[in-house]
Amino acid sequence: MRIGIDIGGTNIGMGLLNSKLDMVYKSEMPTEKEKGYQYIRDKLIHAIEDMISRAGELGEKLDSIGIGIPGIADEEGDKVIFCTNLGWSNVPLGRDIRARFQIPVYIGNDATVAAIAESALGASRGYANSLFITIGTGIGGGIILDKKVYSGSHGLGSEIGHMIVGENFYDCNCGNRGCLETFASSTAMERYVRWEIERGFGDSLLLKDIENISAKAIFEGAAKGDRLSNMAVDRMVKYLVIGIANLINILDPDIIVLGGGVARAGDFLLERVRGLLPKYLLFKEMEYGKIELARLGDQAGIIGAAILGDYRQ
Repeated sequence: MRIGIDIGGTNIGMGLLNSKLDMVYKSEMPTEKEKGYQYIRDKLIHAIEDMISRAGELGEKLDSIGIGIPGIADEEGDKVIFCTNLGWSNVPLGRDIRARFQIPVYIGNDATVAAIAESALGASRGYANSLFITIGTGIGGGIILDKKVYSGSHGLGSEIGHMIVGENFYDCNCGNRGCLETFASSTAMERYVRWEIERGFGDSLLLKDIENISAKAIFEGAAKGDRLSNMAVDRMVKYLVIGIANLINILDPDIIVLGGGVARAGDFLLERVRGLLPKYLLFKEMEYGKIELARLGDQAGIIGAAILGDYRQ
């Protein structure tokens, strides 16, 4: 059996998976990031001990532990190098967990483990080369090539959200200007709408509740024909498609899977992306990777973390 752990800024999800990748037990607990690394590590250890006991009750032993984090870890799985959401820098999470349980421990970026889950059981199952783009408050990515995770020579690859795609009206949190996530994330959509309102756009359904403008509200407004909402969605789709076209030109994957909160717009988003993409492709007469929505939802992080070791190069 394997344990998958999905560490988020607010909650930690954990699951116990059997050899068929069925989740036989799942739990969740608050992250409590303000209490620091050692507190979270100790809480994880106690939760893992409980999972091991449950595996024992089923007559099974634990083979590995996989952990997804909203940051970057070293290739050996010894430490989390950088994790802004948790305030971690060079913390020995993998080393500490491995020392306690004496079994393999793997650590990967949360978008990467979601990509793995979709590759194993979701929308990109059966494809050797796939891309996963998670679209939420930011944009993350996972790259699977020849059924293995690709993260580059130094572990810094797949930062899809920080691809420069144009000149924007505000800087990215990374310090650059023009990153994809400043055009195509939920945050980007919300900021664009507020920017247009500040510049005098005065006729929109969104003006009825300015304090609660969200990507969900923008998509709902667009579906009702609201002009400002459609401007925001069209802008988001344009730059998302530019990013996808760049990735297709470089990697030529079998499939690109869209996940995250913004992808919950479903077919309304998917049809616009599919319709606009051919305009930006280099080889317009040739077949290219299809675009699909993620299927596994919130379970992707746990499942992907649990099988992370299978996808390491």
